[in-house]
Amino acid sequence: MPRSSKNPDAPDDTDSTASDSYRNKARDSAQQIWLAGLGAFAKAQQEGGKVFEALVKEGAAMQRKTQSTAQERLSEAAERMTSAASEFGTRAAGQWDKLETIFEDRVAKALARLGVPTAREVQALHERIDALTQALEAATSAQAAPPRSAAKRGAAKPATGRATAARKTAAARPRAGKPPAD
Repeated sequence: MPRSSKNPDAPDDTDSTASDSYRNKARDSAQQIWLAGLGAFAKAQQEGGKVFEALVKEGAAMQRKTQSTAQERLSEAAERMTSAASEFGTRAAGQWDKLETIFEDRVAKALARLGVPTAREVQALHERIDALTQALEAATSAQAAPPRSAAKRGAAKPATGRATAARKTAAARPRAGKPPAD
């Protein structure tokens, strides 16, 4: 085979044309992308103010809608919490009443075991003491009044000197537990 004068490491002409074609296409494509970007930028600058204002309006509408929805949800949650708190308070009050009743019963049983009288028993004793006091006063007043026959006979005998002296001495002595009167 004859030797060619070409360098074996050098690319073929067919390879170089294909490579150039790809490079040209890539360069053209990059150029088009760059021009599209510049066009979009120019359009955004021209219509940017209008688009910005439209976005602000849409954002404000969305914010109002979101706030009203949040307010509704908050109101519903507050109503539920109020209802739950009221129900809890009612249940707690019922439990406190039960606890109070149990405590009172246990205290009453303990006091009964110790022999401490109840309020009813003390009231009954007061009533009995009042009745006995009235009966004693009635009996004392009946004894203090001289019999009618003695009143008709005349005045009582005058006291003797010894009895009068004993009464004065007894009156002058201090009673137990009380300091002497000046």
